[in-house]
Amino acid sequence: MAAQPMEVEVKAEPAGSGAAALAPQVGKDIPRADLAPGLEISRIVKGCWQLSGGHTGERAGASPDHTSGQAAIDDFAPFVAAGVTTFDTADIYGPSEALIGRYLSSHPAEKPHCQVLTKFCCFGDVMDSAKELRSVQQSIDASRQRLGLESLPLVQFYWHKYENKGYIQAVQHLGTLQAKGKVQHIGATNFDVARLKEMAEAGATIANNQVQYSLLDRRPENGMVEYCREAGIKLLPYGVLAGGLLTDKYLGASVSDVKINTYSKSKYASVIGQAGGWDWFQSLLQALSAAAKKHGVTIADVACRWVLDKPQVAGIIVGARNSSHVADLKTVFSFQMDDGDREAIAKVLAAGKQATGDCYDWERGGPW
Repeated sequence: MAAQPMEVEVKAEPAGSGAAALAPQVGKDIPRADLAPGLEISRIVKGCWQLSGGHTGERAGASPDHTSGQAAIDDFAPFVAAGVTTFDTADIYGPSEALIGRYLSSHPAEKPHCQVLTKFCCFGDVMDSAKELRSVQQSIDASRQRLGLESLPLVQFYWHKYENKGYIQAVQHLGTLQAKGKVQHIGATNFDVARLKEMAEAGATIANNQVQYSLLDRRPENGMVEYCREAGIKLLPYGVLAGGLLTDKYLGASVSDVKINTYSKSKYASVIGQAGGWDWFQSLLQALSAAAKKHGVTIADVACRWVLDKPQVAGIIVGARNSSHVADLKTVFSFQMDDGDREAIAKVLAAGKQATGDCYDWERGGPW
């Protein structure tokens, strides 16, 4: 694999461990990178929104659903065996943290080699209670208990309404818990540049910002990438495959062919509308398909690679309802896009609707 942008150091093996130190069940097919000092992640992260409910599918067939119960727990093992050792979850993802905790407790040999990235999400009344250290500590302790971890590797902080300025107090409380060893690193989720600057000025050290970033959503390029480069903050994109819509399955499909049967498909179908509409989306899939065929990979591989090659991107979050997709994840790193690929894709992107807003502005009622 050729070198990535200078902002992200890519590694073949976990730092300081070496192949001999890995448990036999932990693979090395997925490259690794530093998300924060002392926190190394697999460059493809298993997204666990799929375990929160609202993503269930068929229990049998070519792509069976493994999003709940023991099936969800067992499904972590093939990812880890391929080298996808990093899991992204949240305190509001229903049973997700508990399922990860059960996997880790039942696989003690793999546990030291896995990284759990969770969140502290503040909506409604929680935004007021988060102004008190005791309330924040209760939430963090609950995540620690569900995950079975003495110290949380990364807590990514989300705040719903900026007009409530309590996010400054809340992030400072997270810093207090970091000093106590309950949290190792503090990250952000869906914050804009202005609020990241405010938290930095208040003394917070933010390791990463988890934002939507894909061929359909390039809002991070409206100032976020530049600021993160200056501040030493890494990006951890989600929505890279738009809930599965950025795949070969939808090439040539009509809108009526799309079955909106998950939370994520509902979300990203709206994103397509903002980005340029269905006809434009089909022209994008055609450009991606041409690149994919040239390199012997899939549309999903090209979509993933496009984001992974962007500055400040340490890794990407990919949600999968079952481990049948693991083999596909490995091929993301089997090729490099060339200038011709990028130019053809850029031409289609330029024909779409150009976003003007910052990250998550539209979701908060602002402009796209």
